[in-house]
Amino acid sequence: MPTLSLASLPIRRLTLRDLALCADLSENRGWPREEHKWAFLLTAAQGYGIDDPEGGLVAACTVTEYGTPGRPDLAAIGMVLVAERHARQGVGRRLMRHVMAELGTTPLTLHATPKGRPLYEELGFKTTGRAEMVRGHFVPDPIGTRVATRPATAEDIAAVLRLDGEVFGSDRTHVITRLPAFADHLHVAEEGGRITGYAAAWPNMDTHVVGPLIARDTGTAKALTASLAARVDRPLRIDIDARHEELLAWVKERGLTTVAVNSVMTYGITRLPGDAARRFAPVTVAAG
Repeated sequence: MPTLSLASLPIRRLTLRDLALCADLSENRGWPREEHKWAFLLTAAQGYGIDDPEGGLVAACTVTEYGTPGRPDLAAIGMVLVAERHARQGVGRRLMRHVMAELGTTPLTLHATPKGRPLYEELGFKTTGRAEMVRGHFVPDPIGTRVATRPATAEDIAAVLRLDGEVFGSDRTHVITRLPAFADHLHVAEEGGRITGYAAAWPNMDTHVVGPLIARDTGTAKALTASLAARVDRPLRIDIDARHEELLAWVKERGLTTVAVNSVMTYGITRLPGDAARRFAPVTVAAG
């Protein structure tokens, strides 16, 4: 298909009805199909796509908005994919520019692979951090932990939302309230009747992804990770903010290894809002 024809194809909003098309596009680019994650994003976030007249999608991405509905104060862009046969023809750039225009002055963030980073830099994004993806079978720490953790209950959600708002720096109620259905396990850390952290483990193909991971300190983050690892039998994957060097060293001692290092990039702001000291890992890199 000539580039001119690609440029004339309309960009439309995606819905949950497009789940199979999105999974097919992931598979086309050598990614896992990740249907569970796509379903989450197509309901908690907004998908954008370009239909291929010959079937399937030419390209797709998701945008997760945070803050007041209709007046977001932050948006995360993720799952930016272009079908292999349409790659290197400016489609990804066109889709990104469309999304950025739709979002207007809303500050943006995304996680970029080394391969994708040049495009985002061209569009004005700046690297403001790094995330290290670690993966492997977790080996329990023989020392254990003194931090009390337990499965979350419905009564904990209000406290979790308050803590999350403090740490994330923007309201993401529409994402966090979906965690009990999306994740296999949702745990909280508690001291003196007060929740000091929380984390979820959700299934993604042959792994369980730990995210979000919000904790008062590294010791609490370790305890939540260990408590979730004890409940699953798949390898763990965590996308840890690279500033948390102690947690990264600890998970590597526990059997996880680095599989990728991605850039955390922003547009319209010089740093992400919230408290980076307590923000250890995102829900998913696609949602910031």
